[in-house]
Amino acid sequence: MNTSPTIDNKASQTVFPILFALSFSHLLNDTIQSLIPAIYPVVKKSYQLSFSQIGLITLTFQMAASLFQPFVGLYTDKKPQPYSLAIGMGFTLIGLITLSLSNSFGFILLSVALVGTGSSIFHPEASRMAHAASGGKRGLAQSVFQLGGNAGSSIGPLLAAWIIVPKGQFSVIWFSAIAFIAIMVLSYVGRWYKNYVLSRQSSKDTHLTDPAHHLPKSKIIMAIAILLILIFSKYFYMASLTSYFTFYLIEKFHVPIQTSQIYLFVFLFSVAAGTLLGGPIGDRIGRKYVIWVSILGAAPFALLLPHANLFWTGILIVPIGMILASAFSAILVYAQELIPGKVGLVAGLFFGFAFGMGGIGSALIGNLADKTSISYMFSVCAYLPLIGLITAFLPNISTTRKVKA
Repeated sequence: MNTSPTIDNKASQTVFPILFALSFSHLLNDTIQSLIPAIYPVVKKSYQLSFSQIGLITLTFQMAASLFQPFVGLYTDKKPQPYSLAIGMGFTLIGLITLSLSNSFGFILLSVALVGTGSSIFHPEASRMAHAASGGKRGLAQSVFQLGGNAGSSIGPLLAAWIIVPKGQFSVIWFSAIAFIAIMVLSYVGRWYKNYVLSRQSSKDTHLTDPAHHLPKSKIIMAIAILLILIFSKYFYMASLTSYFTFYLIEKFHVPIQTSQIYLFVFLFSVAAGTLLGGPIGDRIGRKYVIWVSILGAAPFALLLPHANLFWTGILIVPIGMILASAFSAILVYAQELIPGKVGLVAGLFFGFAFGMGGIGSALIGNLADKTSISYMFSVCAYLPLIGLITAFLPNISTTRKVKA
């Protein structure tokens, strides 16, 4: 008996069981990914690593997680691969096992590259499946999908504080159970998507046309470039917090590692809480307005952060996380509406660019921290959200959707 949800031929119906399954698998995937920066204090001490080497670990992981994504998206736009998500999670599973057994810096780099490769397969096709299950509510679908990922990112540091910090590097192998559960969930989603693709091909009708706009090619290219610059500012700044916030708290306020991980959890949980806002609000009032607020709105809080005491640091990271988090879903759906019919390619490009910028940013920021100080590095990065001013140059997209009965 086929246990997959019944596929409604009306594309206007949102398939929430699939969206929730994708969000849950995104939670599991990003929980695993977030273990990597969460264990930096452990491996830094064990292997006597510099901040530059910590940045290189992040760079290796993020580049592996980013380089393949546009190619995966481009390929699956033409030939959907329903079970690619489960296969990608297999790479992550292998990476976790090797990371737990790593006994050298080079072995750590290889392990995080495997985890990153699994992520590069996961994100573009999972985003495409969320788009397919959206029923036209694309902002909502991407926000639900992203919510799981950001929630997973916030859980990772807590798990690291409770398990990896006290029990050591080998305890990473316990998290292979999470990867196995994700493989099971993604196999279920793959069966639904296979039936969905077959149904669409047999009907030879998309039911829900892509949004139509009438922008010239030059304006589309300019808009994509602006969106990528906004991703640059967002993820460079996010890299300073996700990779080095624990070190900042330890150095400036002399808190123990476990306490610093809790503060990192507060920030990442705020990111998760803010994720659900951007997509559905963009569906209602327009994505450009959401992008304005989500990028530039974080600037005042970011500028105050380096000058705050420990109490106010814990307060300020909440609006910073929530406001920044609302950007990505709006940016991604805006870009998909700019280039209709290329859902996987756009998702791969933007997820890949985001991860790549996070990796490059972490490496450069780590080098800056080595040459100056972690506090000075945070003071410099606080100005990055001001780049959001270029949102003013984004065109207003007027789109129409046609749904057949």
